[in-house]
Formats: sequence, C-alpha cells, structure tokens
Amino acid sequence: MSVLVTGGTGYIGSHTCVVLIEAGYDVIIADNLYNSKLDVLDKIESITGKKPKFYCADVSNKEELDVIFKENKIDSILHFAGYKAVGESVGVPLKYYRNNLLGTIALAECALEYQVPKFIFSSSATVYGDGSVPYRESNPLLPSTNPYGETKVMSERILSDTAKVNPGLSVTLLRYFNPIGAHKSGLIGEIPVGTPNNLMPYITQVAKGKLAKLRVFGSDYDTVDGTGVRDFIHVVDLAYGHMAALEKMKQGVNVYNLGTGKGTSVLELIHTFQNVNNITIPYDIVDRRPGDVASSYADVSKAWEELGWKTEKSVEDMCRDSWFFEKNQ
Repeated sequence: MSVLVTGGTGYIGSHTCVVLIEAGYDVIIADNLYNSKLDVLDKIESITGKKPKFYCADVSNKEELDVIFKENKIDSILHFAGYKAVGESVGVPLKYYRNNLLGTIALAECALEYQVPKFIFSSSATVYGDGSVPYRESNPLLPSTNPYGETKVMSERILSDTAKVNPGLSVTLLRYFNPIGAHKSGLIGEIPVGTPNNLMPYITQVAKGKLAKLRVFGSDYDTVDGTGVRDFIHVVDLAYGHMAALEKMKQGVNVYNLGTGKGTSVLELIHTFQNVNNITIPYDIVDRRPGDVASSYADVSKAWEELGWKTEKSVEDMCRDSWFFEKNQ
C-alpha cells in the first residue's frame, strides 16, 4: 500500500513514517521543510533501511500536489502538515487559517480527483475547547480557545462533509493530545525552529544549557498543583495509533482520541524528568498563556475497542527518550 504522509519530516510525521516503513508500507513524504530538516530522511533510512520518496512541496498548493498524485498511485493520505503553535496562532490568526485550511481543502480535492479511498487527519484535543474532562469523541465541539484549534475544528468539518457526499472516500479523524518523547535510537525527535513552543523540548533545551530557565505558564489553575494538566503520550505510541487507524479503517467518517487517558501536570512532568534523568531543571512561574486550558485528557476506550490500540510507554519512558534524543543533537 502506498501512503502519502504530509509533514512527514516533522516530529510526529517522521515517527509515523518509521512505523509504516517497518510494517511494509510504501511511504511518500510531502513537506515544505517549514519546521523540519531534510536530513530526517537519512535518519529514517538509518532506522528502517529504506529512504522514503520525498517531495519538497507546500500542501496548500494544489498544483504542487497534482505532481505528486500524477507520479504515484496513492492508496491513502495521512495529513500531518500544518502550523501547530497555540500561542502563535492567537497572535497571527490569518497565518494559521490560510495555511491549515487551504492545505486540508487541497488534499481533499486531490483525494477525490485521484480516487484515494482513505484519508487520516491529524486533529487535536483542542477541538473540545475548555470543556469537562475526560474528553470523549461524542462531546460537542465547543468554540476553541485559539485559532489553531479552530483550524482543526474546521478541517474536521471540511473532511466530514466531503466524505458524506462521496462514499468512495473514508475519513478518520484522530484527536490526539500532547505528544512527547523520541525514537529509542535517539536519531529522530522534536527539533523546533527557534524557541520551543511545546513543553518537553523546552525542558530538554534547559537541561542541555541551550536555554537558561523554563517558564511555567500559570500556577492558579484548578488542578492538583495549580499548573496545567495534559495527557502526555509517547510519540511512538501515537505513530502506532495512526497505523492501527489505517489498518482498521471503516467506511464513512470515524473519530478517535489518541492519548493515555491520564492527566499529568506541568510540575509533575518536570519532577519526573528530573528524577529519571538525574538533572535539575530551573524554572519560573509566570502568567498564564493565552489560549491554554486548565486540564485536557482523553477517554481512550473507543480506540481500544474499535482499533485494538492503546499506549504502552510511561511518562518515565517519555522523559528518558526525550533527554536521550536531546543529548545526541
């Protein structure tokens, strides 16, 4: 089976490519390298023994996508490509709406035009807004607290509406939570461009001395210790979740949460990282960040019941693998 992975040189995309290649899939990557590097292809080859076919392409550009679809018989699409920083999206909303929505629309058009029957979309728990936890797939999609989340909500609706009137196209929406960790080889992991927007790469860069101190955004949330609570999931577990969704894909539109089902606070994650890796992480408590919610964790029972998937790696594994990757950089 030939799989087009958009954003395949990025953090989550690259780990999913490894899992797919090791399972025997023919992987084609489309990525404009906005937030990733070309040498990820060599690292994927080092891990799997096979370098995926690569196109440096902007998925929001239909003409660039047409080249890929005309040159390859693609059986399924895994759509990861998109801007993803919650805080940045609040400051520059048009950048996020233009890129994320046009990319989804262009890929959906290609899926129909080139008769691709399977489309998996990388969605997010942000579609639930600031609702009650644990989040269930049946929960209503509340107004998001940030433009990034709104692009995920709108992309879900675009793909769902398209699939409903095109029975030859099946869509799976994967709402996942907070991916951290890295491949056990230490070759691929999260390498943000500039100052990290996500918590774990910020922690690892502080640990390595690249950054002086971690900022913890808010300590007055209604949580176990006042800091935000998130459902942290190992990126390799997440990658296997995508393969399970691909192999168990059903007709129509289906939605699954991919998480551990457990919440971990920011301070709990920091303390776990320190204990596992025997290193001190200096931090300051600062004001809340616009767009953040107090708690976000998943009800993951549907993914287990229908896909036969659940996470295997612990928070300790996530912290250990993240630091091992950072040390190798």
